[in-house]
Amino acid sequence: MKSHREYLAFNVPKRMDFVNITSQVEGVLERSGVREGLLLCNAMHITASVFINDDESGLHDDYRRWLEKLAPYDPSPNTYRHNRTGEDNGDAHHKRQIMGREVVVAVTDGKLDFGPWEQIFYGEFDGRRPKRVLVKVIGE
Repeated sequence: MKSHREYLAFNVPKRMDFVNITSQVEGVLERSGVREGLLLCNAMHITASVFINDDESGLHDDYRRWLEKLAPYDPSPNTYRHNRTGEDNGDAHHKRQIMGREVVVAVTDGKLDFGPWEQIFYGEFDGRRPKRVLVKVIGE
């Protein structure tokens, strides 16, 4: 069995944004040489996410508005006890929990085995600094 690992680096200029990373992940898969197996892709930071969905701008705007309703940004220590530690990103931790940490995708014949419209996204909820995403491929 083969095993291949790479890190993708991001520095998203906005506090919250979604980046389609499908082509970067496909590049890692190609470099791995794995034809049949599994690919794990996960955010290495507790205020970021990796998820699968449609690459449609209206949907992404809906996500932004929905996440702000569920966990609104408030840098004060009044809304989030976490912010009493000197941080201002309590909302970002909640948003990551909602959107998820990672995805696992089947690899078939050297390709990501997606359903219609599926793409992989990096979700940033406390941007403006360097962060990483792990891509790990295992198989034959």
